[in-house]
Amino acid sequence: MPKIPRELALTPQELDELLNTARTCRIATVGPGARVNLTPMGFCWAGGWVYMYGRGQKVVNLRRNPNATVLVDVDGEYSSLVGAMLQGKGVVLEDAAAERADAHLEEARVQWARKSGGARREQTLASGRHEGTAQGKTGRWIRVEPERVVSWDNKKLGRLARRG
Repeated sequence: MPKIPRELALTPQELDELLNTARTCRIATVGPGARVNLTPMGFCWAGGWVYMYGRGQKVVNLRRNPNATVLVDVDGEYSSLVGAMLQGKGVVLEDAAAERADAHLEEARVQWARKSGGARREQTLASGRHEGTAQGKTGRWIRVEPERVVSWDNKKLGRLARRG
């Protein structure tokens, strides 16, 4: 499979900007029978890690197999598509003690209030942070620790073509 040319990659500053401003990602986890479970989620970027608060199958999957891929992209038009794929390990913060021990969760909670929309926005704006905590069987914060990042900015394709 051909690699994405290095010249299309986001700079560290561009990657941070993308991950700090985009509101939605897709997280892929390994489900039962090795099927991929792909789910859109709100997310935050803090301390070099991806945070999301969710429940259900993705939490169950990460408990069984921590391998996860997060995809963040903006502008569906191919010529201007900007995105990043972060592959790594998903960690489920199982209880309030694990949440307190996480070095960057509070930053993610505050960022969530800034990025979120809809009904959740009303719940977060009063306190200025996402108040969610471990609840039920699967309501948990998830942290994805990237081991590999692939990024692209297709707006750079024009420059690459002119040089080629």
